[in-house]
Amino acid sequence: MELSVACYLALLALVAVERLAEVRISLRHQRTLAQRGIAKRPDPRFRWMVILHGAVLVGAAVEVVVLRRPFLFSLGSLMALLFVLATALRWWSIRSLGAHWNVEVMDSAALGVVSRGPYRWVRHPNYLAVFVEMTALPLIHTAWITALTGTVANAWILRHRIALEESWLESHPDYRTTMAAKPRFLPKPF
Repeated sequence: MELSVACYLALLALVAVERLAEVRISLRHQRTLAQRGIAKRPDPRFRWMVILHGAVLVGAAVEVVVLRRPFLFSLGSLMALLFVLATALRWWSIRSLGAHWNVEVMDSAALGVVSRGPYRWVRHPNYLAVFVEMTALPLIHTAWITALTGTVANAWILRHRIALEESWLESHPDYRTTMAAKPRFLPKPF
């Protein structure tokens, strides 16, 4: 096995471990929110989100090994940089949300609206980060089929997830006042 393939498979394994750690954090936050009277909101597409995250990791590994995708330094370096920046944004978002953050939809706006960290400028930096991560990660080792199908599927899932989440959040006057004028993903230049 080529060194680049072995390193890439190790990266995918590390990302899988990171995702499992996030689930543990999420469950802890869900328990905290439940103790404060906040219930989970049903999201019929949540299982598809979980499946997609796993499928991108497995798909990228299979595509690189079976289809012998090459490591192209210029593409791989750029995608690795994008992946690292997106991961940093995602963890900044998680830290900024604190106990509000979890992988399921919980209507915690009644406990206060978070407008610190990247939420000063946009409403959904976490979803932007996940989108970039899931596009860039397969492309680090030119797994373009996984990147393309994962990106399209992720866009469909996130479109519905954000609509569901915002329908609940916008029912809170504080959320509307604090976040309504902010763009969803990219900050306004001025």
